[in-house]
Amino acid sequence: MPLIVMCGYPCSGKTRRTEELKEYFEQNTERKVHIVGDGALGVEKNSVYADSQKEKNARAALKAEVERKVNKDDIVIFDSLNYIKGYRYELFCLIKHAQTPHCLVYCLTSDQVSSTWNTDRDAAEQYTQDIFDALVLRFEAPDSRNRWDSPLFTILKDDTLPFGDISDALFKRKAPPPNQSTQSQPLSSANFLYELDKITQDVLMASFNAQKTCVPGDLISVPGATEKIELTRNINMAELRKLRRQFISYTKMHPTENTGQIANMFVQYLNKSLH
Repeated sequence: MPLIVMCGYPCSGKTRRTEELKEYFEQNTERKVHIVGDGALGVEKNSVYADSQKEKNARAALKAEVERKVNKDDIVIFDSLNYIKGYRYELFCLIKHAQTPHCLVYCLTSDQVSSTWNTDRDAAEQYTQDIFDALVLRFEAPDSRNRWDSPLFTILKDDTLPFGDISDALFKRKAPPPNQSTQSQPLSSANFLYELDKITQDVLMASFNAQKTCVPGDLISVPGATEKIELTRNINMAELRKLRRQFISYTKMHPTENTGQIANMFVQYLNKSLH
């Protein structure tokens, strides 16, 4: 589903614009429209935005919900503050992986206008003034020069949404190409995964066991490799397993036709990582 990311101060009209977009696309296309937002997940904003860990967990939950719904067919509108540029970049990476277009709708208001709209809400729906002020202070405005903020539609409070332009951005524009690291590559042979797992496990165990009789500065021979591990310090099993997982993940994306080189490649990776 193409993704529309809403962005703006608290109480800047994002939800109203979300509903306008939903109505437009439901009336003018045959696509389903899904809204993901704080309200749908029951986020209690004054509690969440007062606690950095709660806020981090809420952002993760919202992002996961977006990821579950995004594909190439229908439309997802993400109605939340989305005020952190690093978080918007994460959403951009998500749509790159899904290979579907996106756009950003920025509801631009002054803090005075947004504050007035906040106080006009029912008491249960209002941000406390401290939370409101903190969120405005932390807000990182989108910039169309950043690829994760583009295409950017900046909407003032009295503007009419440019529905046609937003629709074109979603349906007449190619999705950004996925990163090589997020795109699965074909395996080079039927037994590649088996060989990768077995060889790296053999090297890992040989490295760990050799430390019982070696000291830092020694060279460790391992099965299947002509190169040797340069033992610069003692390495525990947890660290070796972590390096093995990282190497396997990388090698799955860049498979080699010659499985006989896996042991040497892993030794080189260990030497580079441990220095």
